[in-house]
Amino acid sequence: MSDLPRKAVTRTAKLAALPLGIAGRATWGLGKRIGGKSAEIVGRELQQRTAEQLFKVLGELKGGAMKFGQALSVFESALPEEVAGPYRAALTKLQEAAPPMPTATVHSVLEERLGDDWREYFLEFEDKPAAAASIGQVHRAVWHDGREVAVKVQYPGAGEALLSDLTQLSRFAKLLGPLIPGMDIKPLITELRDRVAEELDYELESQAQQEHAREFADDPDVFVPEVLHQSEKVLVTEWIDGIPLSEVIADGTEEQRDRAGQLLARFLFSGPARTGLLHADPHPGNFRLLPADEGDEGGEWKLGVLDFGTVDRLPGGLPPTIGRSLRMTLEGEAEAIYGLLCGEGFVKEDIELDPDAVLEYLLPIIEPAEVDAFTFTRDWIRSQAARIADPRSPAHQLGKQLNLPPSYLLIHRVTLSTIGVLCQLGATVRLRDELESWLPGFLAESETAEGTAEGTAEGTADGTTEAPEECEPVADGTAAQA
Repeated sequence: MSDLPRKAVTRTAKLAALPLGIAGRATWGLGKRIGGKSAEIVGRELQQRTAEQLFKVLGELKGGAMKFGQALSVFESALPEEVAGPYRAALTKLQEAAPPMPTATVHSVLEERLGDDWREYFLEFEDKPAAAASIGQVHRAVWHDGREVAVKVQYPGAGEALLSDLTQLSRFAKLLGPLIPGMDIKPLITELRDRVAEELDYELESQAQQEHAREFADDPDVFVPEVLHQSEKVLVTEWIDGIPLSEVIADGTEEQRDRAGQLLARFLFSGPARTGLLHADPHPGNFRLLPADEGDEGGEWKLGVLDFGTVDRLPGGLPPTIGRSLRMTLEGEAEAIYGLLCGEGFVKEDIELDPDAVLEYLLPIIEPAEVDAFTFTRDWIRSQAARIADPRSPAHQLGKQLNLPPSYLLIHRVTLSTIGVLCQLGATVRLRDELESWLPGFLAESETAEGTAEGTAEGTADGTTEAPEECEPVADGTAAQA
């Protein structure tokens, strides 16, 4: 294929083809029905053709368009099967592969960033890419010291492409909405756009990956490859083989699925506690299931983690509010959880809700934390999505009145995406074990200790007293009685 399309008019035309194509195929479907084909058969054909066009356009454009496709792909498990089926194969392709950029372009980037003698860095370099992602592609090579490496090369013009795509996609948000019924597409696109600068900066990515590699160097469950070289548009890291999570989802054994799910949950919650960073791009293409190291007791699979281009910086780990609110909800403390949500800005000061209704809204969502082991399934997440998306349901009406503070946006998306992957895996996970080990505030004992150390005052929404009937934010972020 030609080089990465960079002209705004070219990219806009391709993206415009998505909603126009959907409308055209709808007209085609109506004609087929008039011609005698059943609505069900026509609908299936229509979805299949739409899925094929979606991959073709997003994959060729790479940039923000492909990033959007990857973000959507982890939510497909929440869709009704009649909608999810045709999209699954097309969207999953975006997690692992995309049309490559020309070899000459790859060489020119390496020459520009590593120098005319760039080949001296490598004993071997494979021109054919091993993987392609939204802003760069990966080549397998052998470093000058004999180690196998992954060489990530950023697409020329990737920054302009990302911004252009996401600007255009935000304009089409309403038309793209039917791709994922029940999901508000525009905030997702806005949040992706906010992360563009970080993802383009390979120095930031290198720092985040090195921090994880150091912390997990001797970990029996998680492996993060070391960074060997970094420049503006080139990143060289250790190579890891293993089974991509997308293959485990498609063909993995029950043992592999459960192990991958457990380790994914462990990495999600332990990473911020151990590194102060949250890996914020949890789609299956960024994970590998690796055989255990020789000599490891038990010989279980390890989780290989890739791509640290998008991280959330959480110096104190995940906010204790998350653990506290989970615990309060599980314990049925309606007044306390409502007070905490008010104090943190999840309920705006001009909104008044029934604490019992809020508790009833939250309980089904946190079911996985209520039991020792929970099996994540597509049926379960679909039932949750349907409950919240149905305009006639009380959950939908209440959910519209809740607010998501900006500091929680990325945490929320990462958590939802991880749950989506767990449901794709169909994994049975001891989630409560991970919450107790790594989530601040989830255990009452740890919160008591924190409260003593900080001199928590009576009347704050920390679960130690009854929450107020009405709450308004005060300067320290707690909930005070109006």
